[in-house]
Amino acid sequence: MSRLIKILAAATTAAAVCFAVIYCVTSNKVMLTLAITFGVTAFHFVMRLAVGLSFNAAMKNRADYHKPWFRQRKWERGLYKKLGVKRWKGRMPSYDPTLFDPSLHSFDEIAQAMCQAELVHETIAVLSFLPLLMIIPFGEPAVFIITSVLSAAFDLCFVIMQRYNRPRVVRLADRTRQTSAPDPA
Repeated sequence: MSRLIKILAAATTAAAVCFAVIYCVTSNKVMLTLAITFGVTAFHFVMRLAVGLSFNAAMKNRADYHKPWFRQRKWERGLYKKLGVKRWKGRMPSYDPTLFDPSLHSFDEIAQAMCQAELVHETIAVLSFLPLLMIIPFGEPAVFIITSVLSAAFDLCFVIMQRYNRPRVVRLADRTRQTSAPDPA
């Protein structure tokens, strides 16, 4: 998945530049719309990569999953049931599935990686609305609004998935830590 996102970031950036150049030469409004569409799409891919790399450099998949921000609220269970998270969570892609593989990492490490992934996707969801600032200079509000809302909604699905799965992983991490603790005697 990481390779695909990098390819899409490069391809959409190149397409945005090409259509912008064609628009500058021809003044064809369709070329401007295509340049804006590919530019906004490129922003979303590049921003995802930058946010993920920034969090990884700062946190290195180490987070205190017992902090209040990461605890599931009582009302969340009902929401997740209504959203049918159990049915669709297994179909969601992962940027790096090895981070969540119990054969490679302890449940403690997986829970920490899940917290970082949640923060990454929450940040991306918020930053997804930055392109709305481009409505004023470029017009084309539909392109900016649609891509921003869809992008934020997509990332909120990952936040929901992390928050849905984490309580079980934290219980396993806590149980594993208790059974591997040295005997006080």
